[in-house]
Amino acid sequence: MPWYEEFDRKVREYMPDLALRQEEPMREHCSFRVGGPARRMAFPATGEQLVILLRLAEDCGARPIVLGKGSNILPPDGGMDRLVIETSRLAALEAGEDGVILAEAGVPLARLAEFAAQRGLAGLEFAHGIPGTVGGALCMNAGAYGGEMKDVVEEVTLLLPDGVKRFSGAEMAFGYRHSFLSDHPEAVAIRAKFRLIPGDESAIRERMRELMGKRRASQPLEYPSAGSTFKRPEGYFAGTLIDQCGLKGLTVEGAQVSEKHAGFVINRGGATAADILALIQEIQRRVLAEKGVMLQPEVKLLEP
Repeated sequence: MPWYEEFDRKVREYMPDLALRQEEPMREHCSFRVGGPARRMAFPATGEQLVILLRLAEDCGARPIVLGKGSNILPPDGGMDRLVIETSRLAALEAGEDGVILAEAGVPLARLAEFAAQRGLAGLEFAHGIPGTVGGALCMNAGAYGGEMKDVVEEVTLLLPDGVKRFSGAEMAFGYRHSFLSDHPEAVAIRAKFRLIPGDESAIRERMRELMGKRRASQPLEYPSAGSTFKRPEGYFAGTLIDQCGLKGLTVEGAQVSEKHAGFVINRGGATAADILALIQEIQRRVLAEKGVMLQPEVKLLEP
């Protein structure tokens, strides 16, 4: 029996209220707008559902992958014989005392930053324009304009194979585009506690507007992309190296190195995952040949 038939049976028995889709196009759940169908896609509405869902997936051999808004992934064109768990419905937000905010993994970063601003809490302004969720941001230690998750995360609740545990910010081992979750794909973030500082709401909002203005002026936000395509190599900036190699505008079918910001690979329309991957590899080849630097993708390539 295929794993998904057994999985469907268990879901009907144990989780009849779970939102579950069959052969769901990944392009609808990926910021690049590419990718074939996922065999099954589930949308848990609570942390408890997520815990049960992952246990059922393990029992059935479903090879689950947990996603937020899909803003840093490249799914294959041929689809994925896997269970994709989409966490957008895990979106509870709660304000605690002394500058604390509790957020579930599916909360968009823009909503989190707005929630903090409404309460006059500073520290998340940098996150306002990042197109991802709390869960993805924790995994990659998302950051921009001098701020990053490690500056504001006090505690993270993780689901591990041996149960639910709480990790301090220090235990999350945040580094550049890296965290404990990067090295432990079996771990899943459920929620996080953020510790912010009191500030003036108008000043916080002005900072958010300033940073969003910088994004609009320098980044190709009008096209599907995954944000910065490559990690920053030590001692360099990836976008600068790509620009210096004359690669702005380099195109593979519908995929292109943005003419606005060389650090972005964009989907100009009709690109496939294969086009994007081919362009990423060509950029790597050219930059290595001309600059002696091997660029490492920040985008995560998903297995079929």
